[in-house]
Amino acid sequence: MSVDTREAGPDTNGFFIYGLVPADVEPTGDARGVGDPAAPVSVVVHGDVAALVSDVPLDRPLGRPDDLRAYQTLLDGVTLAAPVLPVRFGTVARDEEAVTDLLADRHDDYRRALDRLEGVAQYVVRLRYVERAVLSEVLAGNAEAADLRDRLQGQPAEALRDVRIRLGEVINAEVEARRAADTEQLLAELSPVAVTAGTRPPTSEFDAAHLVFLVETERQAEFEDGVERIAAEQEQRATVRLIGPQAPYDFVDRLLDRG
Repeated sequence: MSVDTREAGPDTNGFFIYGLVPADVEPTGDARGVGDPAAPVSVVVHGDVAALVSDVPLDRPLGRPDDLRAYQTLLDGVTLAAPVLPVRFGTVARDEEAVTDLLADRHDDYRRALDRLEGVAQYVVRLRYVERAVLSEVLAGNAEAADLRDRLQGQPAEALRDVRIRLGEVINAEVEARRAADTEQLLAELSPVAVTAGTRPPTSEFDAAHLVFLVETERQAEFEDGVERIAAEQEQRATVRLIGPQAPYDFVDRLLDRG
C-alpha cells in the first residue's frame, strides 16, 4: 500500500496517512497524530472507506521515535472502537486527491479487509528463554555439549578454540530446535482462541517464540487467561510478554492478498 509523493517546496503541507477505516468512523476531537505540536487527525472519505490523516510539512523528516509512538497510539486506540487497516508508517500524500486515489485504487479490497477486522484486535506474544535455564537443558540433554563443556572446564579463555566454536554450534542448534518446538506448542495452545495467527522472526538468540494473533473482542479475556497459564508453566525457563490489544499491523498484507 503506497502513495506517490511529488516534489514539494518548503512550507508545503501534505497528509500523513495512519490507516483506513469504514467511512462512518469519525476521529474524536482530541485525536492527535505526529508532529510537535501534535497535529489533529481528520478523515478523507471515498465510497465505503476513509483514511485517517493529519497535516504534515512535506519537507519534514519522519521516523523519529515520537512519530512512531504517535502513529501506534492513534491506531491502537482506534482499534478498540472500530476496525482499522494500518497504512505503512511514514506514508505521506501530497494532497487530498492523492489520498482519494489511494482509497479508490483497491476500494473493494479495503472494504472487505475492514469487514474481516470487525470486532478483532492483534496481540503479540513473546517468550524469551532464561539463559541459564535453557543452557542447563541443552547440557542435560545433549551428550556432545556436556562433553565439550567438561573439556573446557579450568581452561583459559583463549585455549581450545576449536572446542569452544563447536560448543557454540551445538548450543545454537539445540536452542533453534527448542524454539521451533516451543513455537509450535504455543500456536497449538493459543490458535483455537484466535481468528488467525502468525510468527515473527527471532530478534535475539534466546527468543523462544515470537507470535502474533488476531483475537475476537469477546474472546480476549479467554486468550489473555491462556497466555497467563503459559507464563506460569514457563516461569522457570522463559519470560512471557503479552502486548495488546493493538491494531492488526502484522496482518495487513494477508488480509489484502485474500482480496
